[in-house]
Amino acid sequence: MRLPNLAACLGAGLGLLALDATAAFDAAQVDAFVAETVREYGLDEDVVRGVLGQAEQRESILAAMRRPAEAKPWHAYRKIFLTPERIEGGVAFMREHAEILARAEQEYGVPPQIVTAIIGVETFYGRHTGSYRVVDALATLGFAYPPRAKFFRSELGHFLQLVQEEPIDPLAAKGSYAGAMGLGQFIPSSYRAYAVDFDADGTRDLWGSKADAIGSVANYFARHRWRAGEPVALPVAASGALAEQANRGIELTTTVGALQQAGLDVPATLPGDAPANLVALEQPQGEDYWLGLHNLYVITRYNRSVHYAMAVYQLSEAIRESAAGVDAASG
Repeated sequence: MRLPNLAACLGAGLGLLALDATAAFDAAQVDAFVAETVREYGLDEDVVRGVLGQAEQRESILAAMRRPAEAKPWHAYRKIFLTPERIEGGVAFMREHAEILARAEQEYGVPPQIVTAIIGVETFYGRHTGSYRVVDALATLGFAYPPRAKFFRSELGHFLQLVQEEPIDPLAAKGSYAGAMGLGQFIPSSYRAYAVDFDADGTRDLWGSKADAIGSVANYFARHRWRAGEPVALPVAASGALAEQANRGIELTTTVGALQQAGLDVPATLPGDAPANLVALEQPQGEDYWLGLHNLYVITRYNRSVHYAMAVYQLSEAIRESAAGVDAASG
């Protein structure tokens, strides 16, 4: 079976295409990937090889993978996202798309400021959706980045399937250095699993449709068990032995009650059996401490980093507060 979307993009004579562009990739790995992808997804072998034959290994992608922003100390990482421009942009985004965001909250239970902050952190509200061809990013990381090669080869397989499901040109689609796409920067497996046609036009377009992007981010959070109305994280005071319990990981390793027994002062409204984590965030003159709760953990399902989750949360709060201030001033 020859699948039309891929074949149409590649043109005629796929069987004559050489793998010159993938010469830097290990031939045995490429062959194994092709065989597995054809078997798992039912794709045409010539089509798959045709796409890979035009993929290019990019050294800048490998370099970017070796210096993730999340590795920065918190105070440096926070400065990237908690800026006046990004806060103001978030207020403008929420105003422009208020109706869509309200519909997404009604359907999925995720507040507008959280959805807005995700899109703000990921792509500055759609200004920067990535300049790398997705196929180049996924092939480079799948065949030339051993630490996570298996994961990215899987994503490459999902991408080849995705372009059969949606009208996406596999050789023109652009995204991040890690192959994430659209306003919300969905990797291919997430695109396939969580993207929704929120504007009901028959396609799931995370680049061109703000409605689809908003609905898809909200759906992602709902599917990862976001709890509407519950807090995300709370600032707390910790020192001595209590501060030593702080965990920089993403897992909720304790409970609110256990931390209270250890001396942490938290609101009495929080149930004692609620899973929690005491989070330490590095500042120039010490550390800030936060009580991380279930919804903070849900944010880490989007990006497995406490720094990322806290940046999203703090940006969302800054956007919400700024928008409320503007409304009060104009009212």
